[in-house]
Amino acid sequence: MNIGFDAKRALFNRSGLGNYSRSTIRLLSHFYPENKYYLFTAKNNQELFQPSGNQFIVEPEQGLSASFPSLWRSWGIHLMNHRKLDVYHGLSNELPWSIKRTGIKSVVTIHDLIFLRYPEYYPLIDRLIYSFKFRHACRVADKIIATSEATKSDIVAFFGTDPQKIEVVYQTCDPVFRIPIDDTKKEHVRKKYDLPEKFILNLGTIEKRKNALTLIKAYLNENIEIPLLIAGKPTAYLAEINKYLEQNPAGDRIIFRHSIESADLPALYQSASLFVYPSVFEGFGIPILEAIYSGVPVITSNGSCFAETGGDAALYCDPFDIEQIGHSIAKVLNEPKTRKSMIEKGFLHGRIFDEMNVAANLMKVYCDL
Repeated sequence: MNIGFDAKRALFNRSGLGNYSRSTIRLLSHFYPENKYYLFTAKNNQELFQPSGNQFIVEPEQGLSASFPSLWRSWGIHLMNHRKLDVYHGLSNELPWSIKRTGIKSVVTIHDLIFLRYPEYYPLIDRLIYSFKFRHACRVADKIIATSEATKSDIVAFFGTDPQKIEVVYQTCDPVFRIPIDDTKKEHVRKKYDLPEKFILNLGTIEKRKNALTLIKAYLNENIEIPLLIAGKPTAYLAEINKYLEQNPAGDRIIFRHSIESADLPALYQSASLFVYPSVFEGFGIPILEAIYSGVPVITSNGSCFAETGGDAALYCDPFDIEQIGHSIAKVLNEPKTRKSMIEKGFLHGRIFDEMNVAANLMKVYCDL
């Protein structure tokens, strides 16, 4: 089978959509090496992903396509149908406008519709662009992959899509998180980022939807002594957090780190006493799975996709209930049996997301087409 992918995110995006794209390409080419995988990209950048073996980069040809690469990605990709693709998979919420003209079967992964469910978190222009692209992709795709049952429900509710057209295929995360990190490496990472020996971890972009301020309020209200580390790329939301901390000083108990290298994440997770992720809404919540794989107990939000990702291994709270979040943190830190049980259940629940299972579910979607 010849399978094409929109590889823009795989080659240029360092976070969620990029990780999903790279993981998908890697898993399929590993477990199904008999296929050829064509990575369509308007520009070639192999800093994040280097194709090998059965993977082939496809760039715009000379002329108009090369002069306007972004237009080629959206409109000119039909010129590439001489690759004799069996399936083309849009890995990040969109498909080329001309995909129907190719006669190639198409699949699109829709990660979430948060911009419709919580529009207040997005600028108007972004919402308009996303809505236009996502609706088009869901309309023209032969099959839609949703990363959770929660996302599938949103696609049906907001776009009126036939549920039979949608398959739920869960993500996985890098197996490196399952590899135990020795104490020497953990200490090296703690020193590198000037971290204490024990800390509570919150990881992800520091934006309003991720809800770090509520976590901080819960942490201070419960008077937790173990430091709280909030690690992630800052946004304007950080100013709101800092304003609160000016009025409610926490001393050195709350730590911010904004540039954690990907290679250090496994050691960071495995050094944490607890992972707390009170996000308002996610399409899948990959940090929850990374923490579970790392053997760290998880507290996250109820609703959305969180129970799908965390299963019976996590504790769930109302993301706006300060007292409930604080009490849950104290419970996990102060009850060794609860902590041990959560970790054990996490290892069992994590098997659902094993790489072989994810790859097989993706390939089934292609073969069924």
